[in-house]
Amino acid sequence: MKEMISKMPIIEYKGKKYSLVFDMNVIETLQTKYGSFNKWSELVQPTKKGEECNIEALKFGFCEAINEGIDIANEDNEDKLQFFTLKQIGRIITELGLKEINEKIQEAVIESAKSEEKNA
Repeated sequence: MKEMISKMPIIEYKGKKYSLVFDMNVIETLQTKYGSFNKWSELVQPTKKGEECNIEALKFGFCEAINEGIDIANEDNEDKLQFFTLKQIGRIITELGLKEINEKIQEAVIESAKSEEKNA
């Protein structure tokens, strides 16, 4: 697990670093909530000109990814990190910016696809 998490993109917030992890747990949650991973992807990165990113979907996916990274890190650390709420995630996105967050999410999805290839 440490190898997987070390390859994932990192965000820094309030002096702490957090890994974004898009593993099977996160993908399953997104499928359950949005019907499919592809439907969620279309909401956060619309392909039609003039469409906006669905902020609720972005916050939810980002929250799942960052909390999965925290959960994995907590397995190995005595000092447990707290999970983020959706409100806290909204503040993080506001502070870091939509563009940076979207880039980090894309990076995490691409990196997880590399990991999932061995499971195909």
